[in-house]
Amino acid sequence: MKRRLLSLFCTFAMLAGIVVISTVDGQAASDEPMIDGSYLTHDDESVGYDTKVTRGVDLLTGYSKCVEVGPGKFYGGGSTIAAHNVREVGVGVSVERAKKGADRWEGYTAWQKFNQDVDRVSSSKMLDVEGGYYYRVSCIHSANSDISSSFTDGVYIEKP
Repeated sequence: MKRRLLSLFCTFAMLAGIVVISTVDGQAASDEPMIDGSYLTHDDESVGYDTKVTRGVDLLTGYSKCVEVGPGKFYGGGSTIAAHNVREVGVGVSVERAKKGADRWEGYTAWQKFNQDVDRVSSSKMLDVEGGYYYRVSCIHSANSDISSSFTDGVYIEKP
């Protein structure tokens, strides 16, 4: 009986902890401005993971990443991982930027990369960018006909 009560108490304590943590995180995140699902941050980097609408058999996961390297320097890219070797695996990378107070992201540059008969592909670039903007990376991930997308939060780049 004591074990059962102790187990029940631990379960309730764990659930209460999860509720408190998720509430605190949600309140902190809501203080930052957001454009199209991306928070505008002054963090050094941001990583976004794919959001699958439907579940396929070929695509396992994908992610986008952006890093503020220094004033006027930005690193961005993405990776796609298939569940097994596929005919073609690809990643389309798009870098977007916005000023604080803007209501949408504007395109800055984009590129894509495909590999055949493998289970992954990655592509990234170091870019010299104009400072004073928030930059984010969004990616389209594909493995054969399975497709998903990901995007990062916006990272502020200082003027050089």
